[in-house]
Amino acid sequence: MRVYIRKPLISDVKEYVDKNRASMETHRPWVFPATTPAGFRSYCEYMKLPRYEGFFICRKEDDAIVGVVNLSEIIRGALNGAFVGYWLYRGYEGRGYMTEGLSLVFDEAFGGLSLHRLEVNIQPANTASVALANRLGLRKEGFSPKYLKIRGEWRDHERWALLAEEWKGREDRLDESPK
Repeated sequence: MRVYIRKPLISDVKEYVDKNRASMETHRPWVFPATTPAGFRSYCEYMKLPRYEGFFICRKEDDAIVGVVNLSEIIRGALNGAFVGYWLYRGYEGRGYMTEGLSLVFDEAFGGLSLHRLEVNIQPANTASVALANRLGLRKEGFSPKYLKIRGEWRDHERWALLAEEWKGREDRLDESPK
């Protein structure tokens, strides 16, 4: 494993904002992360709420933040699940960092947080994200027209999911990731 995950810190503001700004072309139209210090502070406040968990994927060799993974709308009780959102920064694509980072977050979600179900909603044209979902063993559950409103526009999404019992015993999941 070439990466580790950690919680966002207020001291990450410059790296987070700079990398989000530098990656805008890569991220859009899929995701619109904060590009200002105030936006980052707001993000950090959200991540303190019990319905959210945020993780930075950091490269071990230099501690650089290479991506972000968020668990949102964590629902306990009968559902005991969450939605997963993520993005990788420009210049780190195609190296397997997101595959490794998401694997660590899934380990934490199903282990430390004891969640039962994770759902990832992907815009169909985001072929890199669809490939990632396949690589990690998520199951496509369906298609939802105009499912999420992103930057003022209702967008279609495919719904992908993974259960805790499906994740367990998948130690081979990283064998095919780029090194």
